[in-house]
Amino acid sequence: MTTTLVLGGTRSGKSRYAESLLDHEAEVTYVATGPQPDEDDRDWQARVDEHRSRRPQTWTTVESSDVTRAIIGARSPVLVDCLGNWVTGTFDDAKVWEDRDKALRIMAERTAELSALWMNAPYDVVAVTNEVGMSVVPDTASGRLFQEALGRVNATISAVTDQVHLVLAGRVMDLSTLPTVPISVV
Repeated sequence: MTTTLVLGGTRSGKSRYAESLLDHEAEVTYVATGPQPDEDDRDWQARVDEHRSRRPQTWTTVESSDVTRAIIGARSPVLVDCLGNWVTGTFDDAKVWEDRDKALRIMAERTAELSALWMNAPYDVVAVTNEVGMSVVPDTASGRLFQEALGRVNATISAVTDQVHLVLAGRVMDLSTLPTVPISVV
């Protein structure tokens, strides 16, 4: 069993790269954490359609923001796309966007659960996530909360992951052997 974290910016190729890591597998559980597109958001619909069209028919798609339960329920290698949407969904479900401390506490709990499972997953697991630390600091409280929470999630999961790859402008850099920084989750 191998765990892999694939980080990258928007449209960097991170999802395509993550999919290629499992394309030799006949069956994969693809955990889509993003919201269902609605007819008013054609851009999101196009992104979802693009992702769906690349998946082999033998892959099973689980559309859920409960990543831990989806991994536990899988009977094949797992691809989670993506942890950024998972953070957003977690905050939306808990209705904590206005309570920074509570939001970070909830995310720390969910991340600890995911981290424990991640280290003991019965199948290969690949997760895609956005690297938000290299972008501008958002000018809204919710944007800063998201950036901080996802940065913490990425650092925590990275610390317990076998392989960590960063995709920049369609290029893949292997970060797996580089030292890690001590994690502060709260």
